[in-house]
Amino acid sequence: MIKVGYSKTIHMGDFMNLSNLFFHILYCNYRYFNDPKRNWSKLVRTLQHHELLLVTGGKGSFMIEHKRYSFKAGMLFYISPGVRHSIEIDAEDPLCFLSVHFNYAKVSMNEEEWGINGHVGTLHLQPVNELKDYYQVEDIFGTMIQSWNTKLPGYEFVAKTLLQQLIIAIAQNTQKQSQNYSTSLKVEKIINYMHQKLNHKVSLSELSELVQLSPAYLSRAFKEITGYSIIEFFNKMKIDKAKELILEGDMKIKEVAQTLGFTDEFYFSRIFKRMTGISPSEFHSKNVHGV
Repeated sequence: MIKVGYSKTIHMGDFMNLSNLFFHILYCNYRYFNDPKRNWSKLVRTLQHHELLLVTGGKGSFMIEHKRYSFKAGMLFYISPGVRHSIEIDAEDPLCFLSVHFNYAKVSMNEEEWGINGHVGTLHLQPVNELKDYYQVEDIFGTMIQSWNTKLPGYEFVAKTLLQQLIIAIAQNTQKQSQNYSTSLKVEKIINYMHQKLNHKVSLSELSELVQLSPAYLSRAFKEITGYSIIEFFNKMKIDKAKELILEGDMKIKEVAQTLGFTDEFYFSRIFKRMTGISPSEFHSKNVHGV
């Protein structure tokens, strides 16, 4: 059983039978920190499709069904067709978000005959869900948007597959909210600590001492909450930062590696390729020189 949103309880089997659903993505949208995109102050609308919107930062409010909610990182808004709502954002600290607009139909097969039902109602989600430890949800969301925007061959199929993964991750996230919240706060403390130590190495014993948890328990809890092992998560953070440094174009690959605490340039390159599929030099060539 899963608790979803504010006081609504549903069974996992009722959430969605994804194998019988065919998704059609209309478009994806996003705004990151310090994004130069033009900002709007207020938006009032009624969609004729579905939207999932994950808040990652910024200030403002969302009004739906005569209720107003202040933005907070980790809030997930599910907007279903025909529902009037409004979004207001702060001019000084604008909304940062990831969103996907989509429709879906139910596809069935009975006695070797295919059937399509385009009137399948709405997802079993409350309009507003406050996700805790939403790192995995954000990661899948970001990957889906990147796939949609790059538009490489097969991108539509890849994006639709990632949308299914995203919905499953949301369901799993809400299920985990019944777990020990104090442990979640400690994992968040570790992640903040990692951000401060991107140019250093950190050890499991160091992190365990920081939050007063045993190494074994911390490793297990971190994996359950984020979907990654501690070293995988830390390396992912480092590689994301490496991409930023490479794109700035002012540093050599060796200098990027050293800046992020890698004493071995070749080890850094192996980690980078394993996580991105290409080497740092290839990433530089394709994104800086346009090769």
